[in-house]
Amino acid sequence: MPSASITIDSNAAVAEIDRRIFGAFVEHLGRCVYDGIYEPGHEQADENGFRRDVTALVKELGATTIRYPGGNFVSGYRWEDGVGPREKRPVRRDLAWHSLENNQVGLNEFATWLKEVDSELMLAVNLGTRGILEALDLLEYTNHPSGTALSDLRAEHGYPEPWGVKMWCLGNEMDGPWQTGYMTADDYGKLAARTGQAMKAAEKDLELVICGSSGSAMPTFGEWERTVLEHAYEHVDYISCHAYYQERGGDLDSYLASAADMRYFIETVVATADHVKHRRKSDKTIMLSFDEWNIWYLDEHHESDEVNDEWRIAPRQLEDVYSVADAVVFGSLLMTLLENHDRVRSASLAQLVNVIAPIMTEPGGAAWRQTTFFPFSVTSRLARGRVLRPQVTTASVTSKVHGENAVVDCVATAGDENAAVFLFNRGREAVDVTIDVASLGRERIDEAVTLWDEDVYAKNTKDDPERVGLKPLDATLAEGQLTVRLEPVSWSALNLA
Repeated sequence: MPSASITIDSNAAVAEIDRRIFGAFVEHLGRCVYDGIYEPGHEQADENGFRRDVTALVKELGATTIRYPGGNFVSGYRWEDGVGPREKRPVRRDLAWHSLENNQVGLNEFATWLKEVDSELMLAVNLGTRGILEALDLLEYTNHPSGTALSDLRAEHGYPEPWGVKMWCLGNEMDGPWQTGYMTADDYGKLAARTGQAMKAAEKDLELVICGSSGSAMPTFGEWERTVLEHAYEHVDYISCHAYYQERGGDLDSYLASAADMRYFIETVVATADHVKHRRKSDKTIMLSFDEWNIWYLDEHHESDEVNDEWRIAPRQLEDVYSVADAVVFGSLLMTLLENHDRVRSASLAQLVNVIAPIMTEPGGAAWRQTTFFPFSVTSRLARGRVLRPQVTTASVTSKVHGENAVVDCVATAGDENAAVFLFNRGREAVDVTIDVASLGRERIDEAVTLWDEDVYAKNTKDDPERVGLKPLDATLAEGQLTVRLEPVSWSALNLA
């Protein structure tokens, strides 16, 4: 049986954990909002129309920050449509997803719900069809305490206290020709700089995210980042990264190596941002906001008729059903974000409910966990303190797309109360792993779980919502040596106390 050895040094710290790394994303797309988190006619609906069963699952998931309201949707959105009396809110066409938006959920309802799930609000402004003035108006309505036209309007709407939103996205995927109002890097960089300057003039402590490339395969990748940062470097704090992965053509080995692409993405954006920093002789370092990442079977959705000539409210769109293989790749991507936490300080799993999501619902029916729910919820719960970068000695496996990669990946965290170890086996055989954890000073295994199945394509569905779940992990700890057996194609976590 293959083996691997790992040493975890408590001094080999990457960064202190910023809880925003466990963020998520809610867009007015498909059934994410309507028939997802919000279904006033459901037996589980609370007094505001939000499903209590979904709220409970979101809290269990542990999403710390929620990016809202888009996504492609934001580039045609008028935020004013979603505030004030619900009976007066207009129905609009959403060009991004060719559907109708009834605006029954807007800023205030969503921000109120976030308090129920203990999440921070991260807002995006529309720089596709709107601009600086609208961004300033939204900022005033959202954050100003009182005594101005828009803060007083918020109070009239029943919300006297400001929401205090700190993190703001300056548009969304403005490099993409699918985006309403897309731009060149030069045009967008200038607009983002002016918008960022104006927003920080109103509130100097805001944290602003400028749009990076929509993906590493974009023809302008790298050059886009350089150009927009040349314009806006001193006015922004983060640059966004978006990446989605899927298995193609039955090539499971390449799929299991998807983290290699994410690492390449991060390294390229970091190098580009630092190049601009040095050119400008700036004292500031731009961080990365990986504010869209997930498994997404985009090829299959492009071939479907989900987006058609009908204009519908909350149509079923992008409702991927995830397998064990999807979940373990997902877990490896989350580990990669942690590995690079010195620069990736914020991340948003896209999306939260129904739309390429860890949580699924049926109208009038049940809510359940997808396979991807488990790596996220466990990592968000266990990861505390500092991220540590272990030294891993293991064999390699070769894939067609990503070449050679280690069979076993590992990342660890250490806090005052616990230490956690996260492991990924991308190989097709079980692996015996010995881990030196003596420097962590932990004496017992408090929790050991793994996600794997003899059928790597097993899924949780409406008819069988508990087919896949966490299983006990075979592990022992003695005299600072942790011994673990990793099943093939698996993701695992241990909590040491």
